[in-house]
Amino acid sequence: MAAARLLAAALGAALGLFAAAGKMKIVEEPNTFGLNNPFLPQTNRLQPKVSPSAVSGPAHLFRLAGKCFSFVESTYKYEFCPFHNVTQHEQTFRWNAYSGILGIWHEWEIENNTFVGMWMREGDSCETKSRQTKVHLVCGKSNKLAYVSEPSTCVYSLTFETPLVCHPHSLLVYPTLTEALQRKWDEAEQLLYDELITDQGYKKIMKEIFEEAGLLKATEEKEVENKKISLEFETVEKCNKEYKQLSKELKKLQDLLSQHGIQYKGISAENTSVEHRSQKLATAVTT
Repeated sequence: MAAARLLAAALGAALGLFAAAGKMKIVEEPNTFGLNNPFLPQTNRLQPKVSPSAVSGPAHLFRLAGKCFSFVESTYKYEFCPFHNVTQHEQTFRWNAYSGILGIWHEWEIENNTFVGMWMREGDSCETKSRQTKVHLVCGKSNKLAYVSEPSTCVYSLTFETPLVCHPHSLLVYPTLTEALQRKWDEAEQLLYDELITDQGYKKIMKEIFEEAGLLKATEEKEVENKKISLEFETVEKCNKEYKQLSKELKKLQDLLSQHGIQYKGISAENTSVEHRSQKLATAVTT
């Protein structure tokens, strides 16, 4: 009997402990993965506005895709997932701790035949615009997110160190292109050297090459808007000034074509003077 009473007492104590444990409040660790945590329910994940662009650029950087690197500063944890996104998470136990998307992989920034940064755009809304982040790739002994700043409101700057960019040619654009696009680039260089195209024409060709390669995203709306603005003149004097400048460029190109024995068939010289066209424009404006 004594043994039975002892067993019952021990069982009762154990049940009491389980009951007490059931009443304990479980404090969960703040969300440090957000959009990148496949184990979170879909409703609890950060919701991106757009899908990431395709992986592009130097092939030796492709191995970074699917990996994430974090950096903690003060009470915030930043997470950079190359070719995917950048997120920010407040490391506090507040019930409404902030977690947000600072940008989705969008395109490369290219200068002087070199990849100079990765742009993450279309992040969470910030007043009238979306948050965006530029990631700078610098040489380092290991892959790590080394520095985060916010140079302007809702525009972030990340520095990512990696041994993958230590070679002086590791971020050159030309080797990443197909043979067809390399030929197109070579032709543009030759045309510029022969002065058969202007710097503006050269830059336009290069932009088309980078867009075709998937390194830049085409911005059709911006191009249409720029064309619309370029065709609008506030005054007849401004229009006349622009026309004179274009006439000089046209004359220069005609002379170059003549030097290379290329025939040029343009509009007739009749009624093409600046004065005549300005007079017609002034008449049209007054009427």
